[in-house]
Amino acid sequence: MTSRSLVPCLWFDDQAELAAEFYTRIFPDGRITAMSHYSESTDNPSGKPRGSVLTVEFDVAGQRFTALNGGPHFVVNPSISFFVRVDSPSEADRLFSALAENGKVLMALDKYPWSERYGWVQDRFGVSWQVITGQRSADAPIIVPCLMFSGAVHGQAEAALRKYAAIFPQGRVIATERYSAGEGPEGTIKHGRIAFGGQELIAMDSHFEHGFTFNEAISLQVMCDGQEELDRYWSDLSKDGNQGPCGWLKDRFGISWQVVPSHIAEWMTSKDAAARDRAFDAVMRMKKLDIATIQAAFDGTN
Repeated sequence: MTSRSLVPCLWFDDQAELAAEFYTRIFPDGRITAMSHYSESTDNPSGKPRGSVLTVEFDVAGQRFTALNGGPHFVVNPSISFFVRVDSPSEADRLFSALAENGKVLMALDKYPWSERYGWVQDRFGVSWQVITGQRSADAPIIVPCLMFSGAVHGQAEAALRKYAAIFPQGRVIATERYSAGEGPEGTIKHGRIAFGGQELIAMDSHFEHGFTFNEAISLQVMCDGQEELDRYWSDLSKDGNQGPCGWLKDRFGISWQVVPSHIAEWMTSKDAAARDRAFDAVMRMKKLDIATIQAAFDGTN
């Protein structure tokens, strides 16, 4: 796993291109970097037209994302949101306003005890963002995924943070703020954070009943440099969880991950449609991904 190789994947019905264009327009340093397509030779489980857009890779504020056209099976909800740490109240105002347009404000943009300017918003595509001023060192990431543990998984935020810190290289817990008496279940995590490989993850327990929980609509892709690394992440993350198809899994907390080769985009975005289709079809037949087998399919040598 190389530096900043944890890549959030946003599942949409058929809005991946629109969403990527929107985010790269409103966030700093936005750019679309690659686009992949469904197989042109075979049907797909999502029921999308052959050859239509499968994924759009894009970068915003130093964070890579994947937008996926996966069909109507899963809907994004605020159980996973993204902290966006900006330098000034005016930048918070600008970004929050853009995200809130045709969206839904979950917490009004205002001054709070933890920030001069903070707000929580669900954008027009259903993705949730927590815009906050300050609280970032010079080398820390601007955008950080935030996992909210509620309902059946309430109280497990600390266990999740410690598990992930143990799995990822140089992982360490850097903050654990707990609920005190009268605020919520005492001792559970109000705000916790780990750092690893130039990236961070935030987790929090919420004792409110929200009516939603983690699902496949937001997954975290782990980009692996070789089969040995892929095997290790697959084993560690899926322990006591569920192994799914095409490199997908759910960990024991219900969070979805994709454990994939770091160069998977080279196969899926190739201009050689036949080679691309062979690689796609090979992936569709797998659970844990086998890099050599996919490469052989792409090369036409299997």
